[in-house]
Amino acid sequence: MKKIVILASGNGTNAQSIMDRFVDSNSIQVSLILSNKPQAYVLERARLAGIPAMSFNRYAFAKAGQIQSILNQEQPDLIVLAGFLWKIPSFLIEDHPDKIINIHPALLPNYGGKGMYGMNVHRSVIENKEKESGITIHYVNENYDEGAIIKQASCTIDQHDTAEDLAGKIHNLEQQHFAATIEELLK
Repeated sequence: MKKIVILASGNGTNAQSIMDRFVDSNSIQVSLILSNKPQAYVLERARLAGIPAMSFNRYAFAKAGQIQSILNQEQPDLIVLAGFLWKIPSFLIEDHPDKIINIHPALLPNYGGKGMYGMNVHRSVIENKEKESGITIHYVNENYDEGAIIKQASCTIDQHDTAEDLAGKIHNLEQQHFAATIEELLK
């Protein structure tokens, strides 16, 4: 059985679509959900799905080795960042080479980097009057949003679209492509 560990910081809609995709799978399972926010709704989603979950603080993540130990014990085939906003420490990238992926709400290399997440991205795209945007699923390396691209999917931006309209289009792309791409990677 191939194992996925999800790291998330918020509501967990992408985590939910991944859990739903593999709930009846005989070959792939979401084995653990980790969050850097103890009140994140993704932890409730995990509880409702019967998937082990826990929250952690920055020290446990970056310094103390607690999360490193948990991941090394879990031995996931893939670590999926689903709305996880912290930079991944280099020792975790070294421990899990080419096994950590992220989804970014823009067509990288544009609109990536520190601080470029969620509505920050969508507002920038709209302010720059772009004609299209999309999602990028990519491997995680030591720099924000610079890992090798696995898949991109795009959508058009209409002349009167707001950042909120674009966010809805991007969410649809995430729901359509993220779990399917994970499945392809784990085949």
